[in-house]
Amino acid sequence: MKLLTTFLTLLFSATIFAQTGYQKPPQILQDILLAPPTPAITLNNNGSYMLLLHRTSYPTVEELAMPEVKLAGLRMSPKNFAPTRLSFNTKITIQNITTGATKVVTGIPANLKAINFKWNNQGTKFLFAQVNTAEVDLFLVDVLTATAKKINTKPLNIVFGDAYSWLNNTDIIYQTIIKPASQMPQPQLMPKGPSTQENIGKAAPSPTYQDLLKTPYDEELFEFLATSQLYKYSNNQSTLFAKPAMYAGIETSPDNNYVLTTAIQKPFSYLVTIGSFPNEYLVYDKNGKAIKTLFKNPSSEGVPIGYDNVENFPRNIGWANNQPATIEYVQALDSGVFKTQTPYHDEIFTWAAPFNNAAKSFLKVPNRYRSHSYDLANNAYLYDGNLAKKQAILYTYKANVLTPIITRSTDDGYNYLGTLVTTNNKYNQNAVYTKNNGDVLLFNNTDGASANGSFPFLSTYTISTKATIKIWTCEDKKFEIVAKIIDADKNIFITRSESITQPANYFLNNNGAIKQLTNFTDPTPFLRNVKKEKIKYKRYDGVDLAATVYMPQGFDAAKDKPLPVFMWAYPREFKNAADAAQVRGSKYTFTRINWGSPIFWVTQGYCIMDETEFPIVGEGTNEPNDNFIQQLEWNAKAAINKIAELGYGDSNRVGVGGHSYGSFMTANLLAHTKLFKAGIARSGAHNRTLTPFGFQNERRTYWEAPQIYYNMSPFSFANQIKTPLLLIHGEMDNNPGTFPIQSERLYNAVKGHGGTVRLVTLPYESHGYQGKENLLHMLWEQD
Repeated sequence: MKLLTTFLTLLFSATIFAQTGYQKPPQILQDILLAPPTPAITLNNNGSYMLLLHRTSYPTVEELAMPEVKLAGLRMSPKNFAPTRLSFNTKITIQNITTGATKVVTGIPANLKAINFKWNNQGTKFLFAQVNTAEVDLFLVDVLTATAKKINTKPLNIVFGDAYSWLNNTDIIYQTIIKPASQMPQPQLMPKGPSTQENIGKAAPSPTYQDLLKTPYDEELFEFLATSQLYKYSNNQSTLFAKPAMYAGIETSPDNNYVLTTAIQKPFSYLVTIGSFPNEYLVYDKNGKAIKTLFKNPSSEGVPIGYDNVENFPRNIGWANNQPATIEYVQALDSGVFKTQTPYHDEIFTWAAPFNNAAKSFLKVPNRYRSHSYDLANNAYLYDGNLAKKQAILYTYKANVLTPIITRSTDDGYNYLGTLVTTNNKYNQNAVYTKNNGDVLLFNNTDGASANGSFPFLSTYTISTKATIKIWTCEDKKFEIVAKIIDADKNIFITRSESITQPANYFLNNNGAIKQLTNFTDPTPFLRNVKKEKIKYKRYDGVDLAATVYMPQGFDAAKDKPLPVFMWAYPREFKNAADAAQVRGSKYTFTRINWGSPIFWVTQGYCIMDETEFPIVGEGTNEPNDNFIQQLEWNAKAAINKIAELGYGDSNRVGVGGHSYGSFMTANLLAHTKLFKAGIARSGAHNRTLTPFGFQNERRTYWEAPQIYYNMSPFSFANQIKTPLLLIHGEMDNNPGTFPIQSERLYNAVKGHGGTVRLVTLPYESHGYQGKENLLHMLWEQD
């Protein structure tokens, strides 16, 4: 009897493994999750037509379980040569912007699964890919007749996600498979030999990527799936165009006479993903004749870790948008190492077709190049920056003189003007819109950060006087952005507008005359009575913070007892306290909940603190992560104190949660503080020694800052985690650094020290979750 008693004691004090099967949360949480998606829209270039795209909801886990090949950072279907885990559009409606008239497209497949919509320059036709189980087809739609037709003669190959391009307003270049899936290489029981990797004296640091090539068979399979044949569609016929290759990009010249292709080359890398593989840039004429091999770039796997370090070979290769057929590219002047002391770090070159002459230097860039474009007078507007200083600079380049006109911190939302507004040039390419002989620029700010929250705006900026004038601003008690500028001279544009009570819809603003274009309804009307509020407060060191608070219907802080609190957050690094203190987000947005939101639990009687600000500040020579844990605690204490002071929440009943870096934050808070009663940590990285070449915005390696890596890892302090912790992770997480083993090892460490912890691994899920059954079960676990 004593032995039996001892056995039972050991049994019930040990971990209980129970496979309960899929569970569902309370019905209201199910209804919120499964509410039908609001249609998306896409506008043609001139703003005369828009498409209403009706989207699928969440796929089933059975759909996620379909065969999948994970190679070179890609996830591909071995059946149809397409990416897996796609979201589809199931219905297409064309709407005339001027008249409001709509047409449903005919001639499309009965089981429509459309992706990758592309308008021609005239806005009279568009393309989309139809993803079938065994193949992918290309459909061409005539807008005026609202009819579609399939144009490909062989199945498409879209493993890289983008497999077709307009050559002009009628002709198309597209990629097809070479061999059917039935001829796919098969693994052999007896391998050709061992998998071998070697490095001889070359530093090749790399982030912790997933889904990499590992064996010679992986290489063979990747090449089979990635190789495609180009076809040209013209006059209702498809003809061969160029040679087969592993095409990763196709770009037509502004004059429509040339095609720039980017093709993956060998040797493949086992250390990095496809974006860093060797590649060849080759130009063809419009008939498929090879004109010039411009570059053969090696693998970029050896780029040094550090802010603004880049490849030491041509990059940002593409057509200049102000010339008929001129290639532009950027070359580092510091061997790709930004800390090198030099007056210029990058140089832009131009190379005109047919490329018989050498490339020419266009201009040298003081910092690291970001982007550039031209106005109608061919003046250039260029952005460069410094990530370490979080600095961005906008220049003009006129009469061979580069002049800085706006310098700002990339964390400074209050002084951000937005993006430059463009118009069409004679090649139907984007050109920077200017007035007064180039002295006045037009900016579109779709955030509009201010001390009172986000109020998006359009503004002019006069270069000579540095004066900014807002010419349109979002109204109070709304969140409205300019989605498309149709005619800047006539002040005609399309906005997307929402409020606390009204879902986002699109409106035509014709010089102040407003016309509603869509009438999307509220998919979750029971959420409209939820109280939403933006609260502001200070933390220990005086940094201003904010959070968006949601409270159940009918809650009255003056009469009711404080509620239990669920806090959700994601840390963000800043170089100065002033930028960290800025207010972000709008309190006037329409509450629509996605699968990962904490707002579900306002329906269950909780006070929800969402978007709770957790800034990590490192001023001067200090790095933000130098006192990461201490600042996490300051942020958490300030939020808890404020919610209690308002009478909304009970400071003794607070839970905390986060996804990815927010998961990492959650585990650290439970390891180092006693502020919380529970934590939910989804898909995090909890042991930083497993991401030794940097993580998030940390650019020091483990060997440069071992104590930082140790102290920031909640795994190092798992013995201190006694607060109940729910760990959730996707079985097939593909995000750099967040391997499922991160949660598995933390679970084992907490369990080994007698903590209260539960680990849930969701079948077939990546870093973001998709499967309907998995999402419902996740909500049940969290609930």
